[in-house]
Amino acid sequence: MRTPEEELAEIRASGLWRQVRSFDPIPGAMECLLDGRRLVHWASNDYLGLANSEELRTAFQEAVGKLGAGAGASRLVVGTRPAHLALEEELAAFKGAEAALTFSSGYVAAVSAIPAIVGKGDVIILDKLCHACLIDGARLSGATIRVFPHNDLEKLRSHLEWARKQVDAKGRILIAAESVYSMDGDFGDLAGMVALKEEAGALMLVDEAHGVGLYGPHGEGRADALGLGDRIELRMGTLSKAVGLAGGYLCASRAWIDLLINSGRGWIYSTAPPPAMAETVRCALRIIQGSEGERRRGRLWENVAALDTALGLTGLDLSPIRPVVVGQSEAALALSEDLRSRGHHVPAIRFPTVSKGTARLRVSVSADHSLEEIESFAGALRELRHFSD
Repeated sequence: MRTPEEELAEIRASGLWRQVRSFDPIPGAMECLLDGRRLVHWASNDYLGLANSEELRTAFQEAVGKLGAGAGASRLVVGTRPAHLALEEELAAFKGAEAALTFSSGYVAAVSAIPAIVGKGDVIILDKLCHACLIDGARLSGATIRVFPHNDLEKLRSHLEWARKQVDAKGRILIAAESVYSMDGDFGDLAGMVALKEEAGALMLVDEAHGVGLYGPHGEGRADALGLGDRIELRMGTLSKAVGLAGGYLCASRAWIDLLINSGRGWIYSTAPPPAMAETVRCALRIIQGSEGERRRGRLWENVAALDTALGLTGLDLSPIRPVVVGQSEAALALSEDLRSRGHHVPAIRFPTVSKGTARLRVSVSADHSLEEIESFAGALRELRHFSD
């Protein structure tokens, strides 16, 4: 039997060793103390800068004082509090859906929802670049899995035609995709997928983890920005990125949400998220939909444009994720270390998070980055990667 030590040695030898490092963000700045060094960091999903905002700090403190630190039980026992129900009502209204359900994380939302929606005898079709949570949910479901190359609508059409012949009259076909892909920063072709979904009589689940808060008139997400929200049956997302807190959600019809309440094992058998978290998320949603949210989105897109200009990048989708694909894991680790020596922190992303041979630095821009930090970072990256001026 192989020992853990032998397995760890293999991980080290392949350049895939990971370790926990002490990361201490400095309030009010996109800086951190990493192993005692002060650095500008470019890896956070806190796109609007809400996580360390004074508004959410105050709201969280007040909510804990009023509601306590934890829920104490699962939602179906005695864990559901008024704050959970109020948040779900507000999320549904925000997304223009009949109902919503919240989870302890986006990962739990996916691995709870997908096995409740499809199972043995059904088919789930995923974009090749779907997040691990969608892949794991598909595997747990027992449904037949098919994968199409990223945004390849012809292959998706072919899979749908095949699936239509496989499932019986009661069978389900589910397409799973993302609005903004987390490791590439590009957009899913939602309009094309929705059209094929409707043509085939299938269902669709869209993960808006990196879209909610950033797109649409009030930050509803890309599906709503494209006018597709009411044509997508299942809209999933996270409360831990642009919203700045923690948790996941799924918006759908009342019937789908009731099915998850009765069949979503990850939801049923998890302790409810802290009610103070739910109450603070309500505050964040109000910020996102108001003038402050609009201001922060404007600042974010200004920063993205400034970085693109500084690096000579053109023709990219307007997202805060700017990957620097290096190739081999060792090269990505070396580039990350070189940037740290110049005062900037961007971790290397390696297999299995991305495909072998596509290791990268996943640069995330925030509304809280300053123009001086952007210029400094771009200069360091140009020097190390030879971007054009």
